[in-house]
Amino acid sequence: MEFLCYHRDRSDSLPLRDELLAAHWAYMDQYAKEMIARGPTLADDTPTGSVHIVDLPDPTAARTFAFDEPNYQAGVYRDVLLRRWRNTLGRTMWDFPGGRTGGNRYLVLGLGAGQAADLALPPDREQLIAYGPLLSDNGDTWLGTAALLRAPDPDTARAILTPDRYADIEVHNWQFGGRP
Repeated sequence: MEFLCYHRDRSDSLPLRDELLAAHWAYMDQYAKEMIARGPTLADDTPTGSVHIVDLPDPTAARTFAFDEPNYQAGVYRDVLLRRWRNTLGRTMWDFPGGRTGGNRYLVLGLGAGQAADLALPPDREQLIAYGPLLSDNGDTWLGTAALLRAPDPDTARAILTPDRYADIEVHNWQFGGRP
């Protein structure tokens, strides 16, 4: 089962985040084989959160992953979005043909409202790094859509989703994560 975990930073947590960087990486190293995508969201080169998409056995394992993370335990994050996810592209971020650098990268989160939307891949697939629906723990209920993609600007990134099908669409600057 695949899960998307988005830890959102508290506004004053950068010093603590920096202090815990080695512990964070060591923790994530334990999940290297399960990792589909990872990386920080940013505002003016300052981290605002961490995205991890992982393939884990069940919702309990996903909660353990999200809430045992050292930054979470120390209070770096203000909240956590944890949702079952379906890897519509069927690949990891390391398989993205566009590579780790070049162009602007974004996390787009569409928080669902009503009937499922955007289940099929958009036409411009070559810009997609990761894409799929956000689901309930049992996988039966659509709760939204999440994408990591390369786009020229936030408005173009946002346009990957059908606007009137979501209660809210968030767009965050994102970069490939992992050890340098």
